[in-house]
Amino acid sequence: MSLSVAIQMDPMHSINIDTDSTFMMALEAQRRGHTLYHYLPQDLAFRHSRLVATARPLEVRRERGNHHTFGPVETLDLASVDVVLMRQDPPFDMAYITATHLLEHVHPRTLVVNDPASVRNAPEKLFVTHFPDLMPPTLITSAKDEVLAFRREYKDIIVKPLFGNGGSGVFHVKPDDENLGALLETFTQLYREPIIVQKYLPEIRQGDKRILLVDGEPVGAVSRLPQEGEARANFHAGGSAAKTDLTQREHEICATIGGVLRDKGLVFVGIDVIGDYLTEINVTSPTGIQEINRLNGGAIESTLWDAIERRYAASR
Repeated sequence: MSLSVAIQMDPMHSINIDTDSTFMMALEAQRRGHTLYHYLPQDLAFRHSRLVATARPLEVRRERGNHHTFGPVETLDLASVDVVLMRQDPPFDMAYITATHLLEHVHPRTLVVNDPASVRNAPEKLFVTHFPDLMPPTLITSAKDEVLAFRREYKDIIVKPLFGNGGSGVFHVKPDDENLGALLETFTQLYREPIIVQKYLPEIRQGDKRILLVDGEPVGAVSRLPQEGEARANFHAGGSAAKTDLTQREHEICATIGGVLRDKGLVFVGIDVIGDYLTEINVTSPTGIQEINRLNGGAIESTLWDAIERRYAASR
C-alpha cells in the first residue's frame, strides 16, 4: 500500500528530531513508501468548495541540522490525498478549531487523523469530565466564590487555564497561600474561558505518567518526573523521562476509555495519569513516541501506521 500523506504541522525547521513524535510518524511513513507533503495550518484555503493547501513534497532523515528536504511549492487539493495527519501543536484556540471545520470537508474520503470533529469536541481537560469515576475532584468555573469553596473543601489545589498546554499556567496553591485572589484576577484578565481547579495530588512528586493509545489500545508509557521544587512534570516544563509499566488501575483506565476513543476516530491519543487518576486526554498532537521507544525498545510509530493503514483500507 502506497499512500499520499499530507502533514499539517508546525514549521519543519523548528522541530527537535530527538523528541518530536510527528518526525517519527513521517520517518515511518516514508519507510513504508508513502509520499509525504508538508504544510502549515495557515496554508489552508477553502476555495470554490474545495479545500486546498499550499504544500511542499517532503523527505525526512535523522540527521541533525539537515533533517528534511522540501520539493517545490504546489497547490495540493486535500480531497486528492489519502491521509492528512493533523499534528500542529496547541494552543487549542479559534484558529485550531477553524482548521478542524475546514478538514471536515475532506474527511472521511480523505482519512484525517485524528477525526477533526472529534478533536474539536474533545479538548483535553474537558473530555476527561465525561469519565467522572476516573478523574480527581474537579471544578470548572469562572466564579471566584466557587473556587474559594472548592479550596475550603480540598485545602491543597491546582489552578490552571482550561485550554493551556505543556504545563503552562499551572499553579499549586497551598492552604496557607494568600495569593489565590490575585491569581484569579490575573486569570480573568488573561483568559475569557473558565478555569479548571483540581484537588492537588501529592503523587505528582513521584511523577505523572504519559500513556499512548493507538485505536484505543495502550501501546506504551513513560513516567515524567518533575524537577525538584516543581509541581509540573511535563517535558515542556523540564520533566525527565523514566521507564515504567502500566499498573492494574491504568489498564482499567485504558479499558474504560479505549472503546470511546476508537469509535470517535481518535486513532492516536496520549493520556496523563497521576496516581490513580486520569487528568488529561490529549487528542491534538500527542507526544512521547521517542521517549517510550528509547526506554522500552519498541517502535510505536510502526504500530500507529498499521492502525492508520487498516482504517484507510476499511474506509475504501
